[in-house]
Amino acid sequence: MTTIVLFKNTAQATSRRCFMSNLKGLFSAREFHSSRSLHTSSLPLTTWSSRTTGARFMSQGPAGRSSTGGRSSRRGALALSGAAAVTAAAAVAGFLANVNHFQRAEMATLVSRTVEEDQDREEGDILARCRGFMSPPVTDVAVLQGRKGEMCTRMEMLIMETQAEFCKALEAVDGGTFKVDRWERKEGGGGISCVMQDGEVFEKAGVNVSVVFGNLTEEAAKQMRSRGKVLKGKDGKLPFCAMGVSSVIHPKNPHIPTVHFNYRYFEIEEEDGSKQWWFGGGTDLTPVYVNKEDAFHFHNTLKEACDKHHPQYYPDFKKWCDRYFYVRHRGETRGIGGIFFDDLDGPSHEEAFGFVKSCARTVVPCYLPIVHKHLRDPFTDKEKDWQQVRRGRYVEFNLVYDRGVKFGLATPESRIESILMSLPLTARWEYMHEPALGTREAEMLEALRNPKEWL
Repeated sequence: MTTIVLFKNTAQATSRRCFMSNLKGLFSAREFHSSRSLHTSSLPLTTWSSRTTGARFMSQGPAGRSSTGGRSSRRGALALSGAAAVTAAAAVAGFLANVNHFQRAEMATLVSRTVEEDQDREEGDILARCRGFMSPPVTDVAVLQGRKGEMCTRMEMLIMETQAEFCKALEAVDGGTFKVDRWERKEGGGGISCVMQDGEVFEKAGVNVSVVFGNLTEEAAKQMRSRGKVLKGKDGKLPFCAMGVSSVIHPKNPHIPTVHFNYRYFEIEEEDGSKQWWFGGGTDLTPVYVNKEDAFHFHNTLKEACDKHHPQYYPDFKKWCDRYFYVRHRGETRGIGGIFFDDLDGPSHEEAFGFVKSCARTVVPCYLPIVHKHLRDPFTDKEKDWQQVRRGRYVEFNLVYDRGVKFGLATPESRIESILMSLPLTARWEYMHEPALGTREAEMLEALRNPKEWL
């Protein structure tokens, strides 16, 4: 088993002193990305393979309409950071059960960790963990160090790690680079938006982190109450803290699905000083065409993460996902689902966080093999046009029904660019569009109108 020591002896002490001396400003974005590259580039890579079948998950080059339209080869193996390694290992058993369908997908990882090592990592030095992020955290590192054991700190570190792992995995596939955009909210907090546009593989890829606090507006509090939360403020004020990581990926190739995930945490302080807390989130897939093998892999990876915590989580949260991502005015789901949950405040604070952590660490292994599988799939103008129509439905759901978008728009001083990051660069609305019977487009529409059990 391969392990990593982030800092050793004198080097560790020197790095820490240097880091502490610049704590207020940390360091410039250029220096941060340089150190992040140095931190990962020297680490060894290992590749997932199957001894029982002899299959190796092979990589493919970028997508395009013709073999001459893209780069000739992919830039190196897909690298997963340490936090994703545990998830990838947990997913391997289910992945290999469907191995014949994914011989073209490559899963590589920087490390293999046991559960105990992963726990040690979470309890490790916050400064060292920050070196792997796309940007310094939203909350000052000194503050995070001072409240290391609190849930707000642990959740912020998890969402920062999730952002970094997913961005690095996508950069390895695309060859492009995410633009890192830090922003501040006047009332309190801020966020980090990582966006890659018009790449070789991804037309638009966004991975956002936000950590905001202040007083909840009456309109936003009303949305909370509509979900079963009865909140009592003092003098019309309801102090809150909300944080989360969210991502939407829109590939160029219509045979590579769009993926979305969001994992978040809320704390509300009521008039008597007591706190209510809850987690929410989920991961879902929106393909343009039905592919049962992709659906199996995606749902099975999520199921394995859920089953580690409760056997009823996957079936319950899968149904919840189908209900939530439903475009009512169209009578169809947005995609083929995944898992979705909200208002999760039990069985305990620690157990709920453990479940969210397991889910967040599936985002790379449940999606990247599907991307690799379809990188070189050819596509026609007709298939591209159908992708544009389906993207129109995606936009309709996000602007009309999505609670995260509505919450963001109702929150004072919210950042509109980050809220609307989920929208694709291009979409299409055709009047009275209906695919011909017997076509693959009609097959996709039937699956959206009648959600299926993909396992």
